[in-house]
Amino acid sequence: MKTIVEAAKPAIHTQPYAWASFVIFLTDLASLQLCLWAGFLIRALLSAWFTAEIGFSQAFGVAVGILVLPLVNYHLGLYPGFLLGPVERLRRRTLATLAVFGGLVAWDSLVARGALSRGILLATFAGALFIPPLAESLVRKLLVRVERWGIPVIILGCGETGRTLAASLLREPDLGLKPVAFLDNRSATWGAVIEGIPVLGPLRLAPEFEHRVDAAIVSLSDLGQEDAAVLLNDLNFPRVIVVPDLRGIASLWVSARSLGACLGLEIKKNLLIRRNTLLKEWMDRAIALPLFLASLPVIAVAGMWIKLASRGPVFYRQMREGLDGRRISVWKLRTMYSDGHSILETWFELHPEDRAYWSRHFKLRHDPRVLPLIGTFLRRTSLDELPQLWSILKGEMSLVGPRPFPDYHLEQFPSEFRALRTRVLPGLTGLWQVTARSDGDVKVQEALDTYYIRNWSPWLDLYILARTVSAVLLARGAY
Repeated sequence: MKTIVEAAKPAIHTQPYAWASFVIFLTDLASLQLCLWAGFLIRALLSAWFTAEIGFSQAFGVAVGILVLPLVNYHLGLYPGFLLGPVERLRRRTLATLAVFGGLVAWDSLVARGALSRGILLATFAGALFIPPLAESLVRKLLVRVERWGIPVIILGCGETGRTLAASLLREPDLGLKPVAFLDNRSATWGAVIEGIPVLGPLRLAPEFEHRVDAAIVSLSDLGQEDAAVLLNDLNFPRVIVVPDLRGIASLWVSARSLGACLGLEIKKNLLIRRNTLLKEWMDRAIALPLFLASLPVIAVAGMWIKLASRGPVFYRQMREGLDGRRISVWKLRTMYSDGHSILETWFELHPEDRAYWSRHFKLRHDPRVLPLIGTFLRRTSLDELPQLWSILKGEMSLVGPRPFPDYHLEQFPSEFRALRTRVLPGLTGLWQVTARSDGDVKVQEALDTYYIRNWSPWLDLYILARTVSAVLLARGAY
């Protein structure tokens, strides 16, 4: 067995990831400087309304004060941020920014008595909420692409859970865990390659990798109880991560609790906490109202174009399932011919291969029902959904949630999943829309919507909204 390990050693090496922390740190510094200069510019443009003179010391004080933020980010583990998912990174960054700028305002009010320029500080704060997280995300994606992001890990146990774990880590490189090998006591697996990762031998070889990889992930369901107990006592990796077989429950907002001699996992049911749902309702209306007002001219222009392109109404209405199973009206700008059903059936007769694709996705890449130009444009940019902002203001929908599917679409899902969907308001956008978009079939839709409902939080909503902006601007995956 030694020969297998020796042969694989050249492929198992620590990536030069240490400087990734420095790159992310520099990115934050550069982003904050950009926010600062934007703050200077905004304050100068508003000088006609705010006539108070700004001295050099006031502006310099802001420049020095914001340097506290990278230090806070460092102590929160954001440099480089391995093992943190995108939602957790967003949460930590937002709270750090609020804390630092809130502290600067308090210090200026209570101690310095006007030593800082409030106008520049406020404008810099507004930029700091958005620009550094966006810049960090772009730089991290670049580091992933050039293979300078992540730490090598071995997975102990190559059963179903271990395989699923490996596939998940490879699919989400942002987490910064790069599986390089499996170890498993089942001799039949030795020498196999799973998800592109070799199974190098039994668990007793784990100590040989302690100075070659940075973390070990123990898949409890793939190991015997005796094997797991011995391993957890003897492993000497810098990081040891234990993965219990708890598939189907929440994976975000889970906290370890010491219960005397036992270890417990606290799983927060955020959907049952009233303050969270009130916050979600407040966020919906605060964001949807200005968006709805801004959308009115777009809806008017699109409506005139639709009228010129095809006879029929400007809007399309369909009754769909909402919160607690209640029926709600879902409105869209019409993007198809009025006799779309007959057009689709004729198309399937001529192209029977598309019927199978339709049964899995309920979409076609080249849908014959779509109006030329205006229909394609509205669907690719998702602007046909703008009328649903009114439904959000009425409280029938939310900005983020499972999409309200037509009945023929819902019928493809199991009854348990359909019941789960009715626990939350349907959304204008959702996790499925910003990840798989139109490329996800019904199984992908079920998995992503289930994940959202079980792991819901305001931070997850903010992350999805941010992803929605980029998905719409790039028209990625929509048709």
